[in-house]
Amino acid sequence: MIDEQCNPWTTLSSKDIYQNPWIKVREDQVLNPKGGKGIYGVVSMRNKAIGIIPIDDEGYTYLVGQYRYPLNEYSWEIPMGGGLVEHDILASAKRELQEETGFTAAKWTNICRLHTSNSVTDEEGFVFLAQELTAGATAFEETEELHIRRVAFTEAVRMALNNEITDAISVAGLLKAAILLQQEGSQQ
Repeated sequence: MIDEQCNPWTTLSSKDIYQNPWIKVREDQVLNPKGGKGIYGVVSMRNKAIGIIPIDDEGYTYLVGQYRYPLNEYSWEIPMGGGLVEHDILASAKRELQEETGFTAAKWTNICRLHTSNSVTDEEGFVFLAQELTAGATAFEETEELHIRRVAFTEAVRMALNNEITDAISVAGLLKAAILLQQEGSQQ
């Protein structure tokens, strides 16, 4: 039987290397599970990742496109952003949806909790379905030059399956939403 609570790693020392308002990088001296000495770099996030899949009454969703500096390429994604770790994730999701699409939603469903790259970061992400939408004005941040694209939800899922959407939170959220919505539809 596996003891899921047993940590096979031993931390010998830990040193903060770098930090900014979004991340903190530390380097740990460790003993690995086999007893060998090594280093482990960890990126700690100061925000939770919050993704939203808005679905309107006609079955369309809204993607946001932007140039992603770390990738050096353009990316289509579900609306998303960060919520301070100590803040309510639903409140952060509502704020991000309004900022990036202008929409507010009357119905919210938390459909996914995930870790984006758990071999190097502690980032925790959440994805919400937002339904019963009301249009409003966007409020992009200074670092955002977003384009909003209305597509059939099934088209967004196809884009995730065909690597046209590669953002991990978007892919996971769209695929999980597709399964949940399909199950919901078959129960009606």
